[in-house]
Amino acid sequence: MLKINNLRSGDIVAVNDDGITRDGTVVKVSHEENQALVDNGVQEFWYTPEEMDPLPLDENQLFKLGFEKEDLDGAVKYKKGVFRLVTPKKGDFSNLDMWYREDRRHFSFPLGVHELQNLHLDMSKIPLDKH
Repeated sequence: MLKINNLRSGDIVAVNDDGITRDGTVVKVSHEENQALVDNGVQEFWYTPEEMDPLPLDENQLFKLGFEKEDLDGAVKYKKGVFRLVTPKKGDFSNLDMWYREDRRHFSFPLGVHELQNLHLDMSKIPLDKH
């Protein structure tokens, strides 16, 4: 379940579409109705928080967002422009360091793709979309 207040247009989430889980992109958020209009790849449809889940951040999702990978003595660095994200162990996305210029942040819990998108926008002022 996602909180509507944490969603922005362009965020990528997982939606439950009549029992089928699909990746979708938030088109619009209605705080009054507590719903988000999501393009699920088939159609645009309004979803409640209970019908949406975070899409777990992993290497595959980072590649879809245009990141490049660099191996570092057991750790892995993902780069997009001057934005950096480092995992201390390959495949372990539960402990992340990220930075954009002098803005450095650490997360000791797994992030969803939409959370990375929102952090990237907050830090760089540039939207992070699928390629």
